[in-house]
Amino acid sequence: MKLFARLFSELDATTSTSAKVQAMQRYFAQAQPADAAWAVYFLAGGKPRQVVRTASLRAIACEMAGIPDWLFEESYQAVGDLAETIAYVLPLDGGGSTLGLAAWIEERLLPLRGLPEPEVAARVRGYWEELDPQGRFLLIKLVGGGFRVGVSKLLVQRALAAHAGVDAKRVAQRMMGYTDTRSMPTPERFAALTHTALDEDSAHAPADPGQPYPFFLAHQLDAPLGELPDRLGPVDDWQVEWKYDGIRGQIVKRAGQVWLWSRGEELVTERFPEIVAAASALPDGTVLDGEILVWPAGAEQPAPFALLQQRIARKTLPRKLLADAPVSFVAYDLLELAGQDQRTRPQATRRAALERLLPHHPGLRLSPLVAGADWTVLAAARAESRARAVEGLMLKRRDAAYGTGRTKQDGLWWKWKIDPMAVDAVLVYAQAGHGRRASVYTDYTFAVWNRAPQDAAEAQAVLDAIARKEPAQPGALQLVAFAKAYSGLTDAEFRRVDAIVRKNTLEKFGPVRSVVPSLVFELGFEGIARSPRHKSGIAVRFPRMLRIRDDKPIHEAGTLAELEDLLHATAPAPPKALG
Repeated sequence: MKLFARLFSELDATTSTSAKVQAMQRYFAQAQPADAAWAVYFLAGGKPRQVVRTASLRAIACEMAGIPDWLFEESYQAVGDLAETIAYVLPLDGGGSTLGLAAWIEERLLPLRGLPEPEVAARVRGYWEELDPQGRFLLIKLVGGGFRVGVSKLLVQRALAAHAGVDAKRVAQRMMGYTDTRSMPTPERFAALTHTALDEDSAHAPADPGQPYPFFLAHQLDAPLGELPDRLGPVDDWQVEWKYDGIRGQIVKRAGQVWLWSRGEELVTERFPEIVAAASALPDGTVLDGEILVWPAGAEQPAPFALLQQRIARKTLPRKLLADAPVSFVAYDLLELAGQDQRTRPQATRRAALERLLPHHPGLRLSPLVAGADWTVLAAARAESRARAVEGLMLKRRDAAYGTGRTKQDGLWWKWKIDPMAVDAVLVYAQAGHGRRASVYTDYTFAVWNRAPQDAAEAQAVLDAIARKEPAQPGALQLVAFAKAYSGLTDAEFRRVDAIVRKNTLEKFGPVRSVVPSLVFELGFEGIARSPRHKSGIAVRFPRMLRIRDDKPIHEAGTLAELEDLLHATAPAPPKALG
């Protein structure tokens, strides 16, 4: 644990990617294989289920520190991070345990799940007494399921590749599915990531028959239409498809079985039995890349993502849900055929093979191509995206190989998305962020007016009532929360908003502060749908802050009516026959 805690501190102390890679490389050179296996799991984003309730951790910390809960809460509000707060308030007489990371996880933490509360409390107290403050901090992160560190999976792969002297692409292939919760990290799995023998890779066939390939990711295309001919060349160099709003996935059919993986490397086979049934007829040694969508039989276009979300959130699938939200797999690439890796073949060649394969499997859809004589024609097609329930266009070079991650080394894909919808919204709640932003309020809740204020005076009367903590009256003018966002601002802008939040706090609800409404933001989002779970009746998809509207007074912020207009404007309509 001590070695991993030191690595965590090194990673948290720098923003340099090379320094992060070097720190991980040093760790892998020193750590025992069992510890390194768990380190890779956590660094790559693995998140085991929380084994101790947050309330229990707080109570144990207050007892050991001899402080009341209100004082802990005040400390928490000042620090902004639970694990850091506990590490600060605990007595400084902790030891320096030499127990390794794997032993802590497998012998100490995982067995806590399901134990009676008094037994859990006794064990946690004993564990904290064994550790120094740095070790306690990390242990609380792992116990509470809140471990986050500022490294990407790509950096972890680079560090492993440098440590083992193996090509990073091979490591990326071997790491697919590594953080799936169904398989515990082991020394053998770590050895499989770093071994130098190439026999199982020579034919590009994964050792595990259910293992997917690393996903190839597209770059965002933001160039104006007039620059596209010079930047991208002729349209004929590109394969153009619709960009669907679903779940990116891979179908793996090997050894007579079907596995379905999400882009997040989560095995989702059991959640989509219709896709598994359709893919069962594929020949062995087939891997497809595509999109999971709700697409009712006979419909010309997929249903909104909100309907697919109902399938994602359910652990059991009743017949009514299967009938109301039938899913399809829209395939747009062929990664393996007859057990042979196809990724180095040109995009156009893979597409032709996919077209020959899928007509014989009617339960799977082929992603349609979008035709256009020039970029102007394609821009007109892109403008119809919302009517077609898609996010824009995908541009794939016909000579491109299928790469690993977001890279331009092997091939090139662009996502030419439509401009986001936007509304001006008012900041009403704030919460501290995570990692290096743990002490800064960066996670915000936004509201719009339930109707347009008659004038600035009527809006100010509402703000005065909020400042007096008076509840909103039914039917009266009020601000209605509808979205949360935590991205889009610079560090300097976040610091500025943080100062305003602290100065204008009305109430504290745990880590959340309500604030006097004083800031208007332009909020962008990719989709909008009705939601009975939200007070506003509306939910937006991928909200982000586009800018702070210092030029806009509060009474001119957006309204529910504006969101309703966006909702109606994005309702499916019969599109023109194109592609």
